[in-house]
Amino acid sequence: MQVGKPTKESTARWEHFPHGADIGVRGIAATKEGAYEQAALALMGVITDPSRVVGRRVVVVECEAENRETLLVDWLNALVYEMAVRGMIFRRFEVRIQGNRLRGRAWGEDVDVARHEPAVEVKGATYTSLFVGRNAAGEWVAQCVVDV
Repeated sequence: MQVGKPTKESTARWEHFPHGADIGVRGIAATKEGAYEQAALALMGVITDPSRVVGRRVVVVECEAENRETLLVDWLNALVYEMAVRGMIFRRFEVRIQGNRLRGRAWGEDVDVARHEPAVEVKGATYTSLFVGRNAAGEWVAQCVVDV
């Protein structure tokens, strides 16, 4: 299992979990927004080491869904879309959630195959193993499986 380094909050982190031919992404943080940010980092970690990416440009992403689980899938799929149409990869995220509306910002740069060494292409986030809620330690967890 690959695990990302803690960022903003001392307990915030991301990790991957195995799921057949696909891969699970999980964000864990003190806040729901932080867990969505960490899940986005886990998504980037499927493709490359996020520390190789420079936050040169910002992209604004807005989503609205019927519940927090669907909102996570929509958020991650919006990032997959932005990467595909802009030819970018991201390294840092900021998420604000109000009700079932998410407004996020993603900082990144154009993909440089030689420097980023992309491992796989993520096709999209799925509803498999989808969960957004608190764990036994009271931390927020946001997770799902992504199709690679």
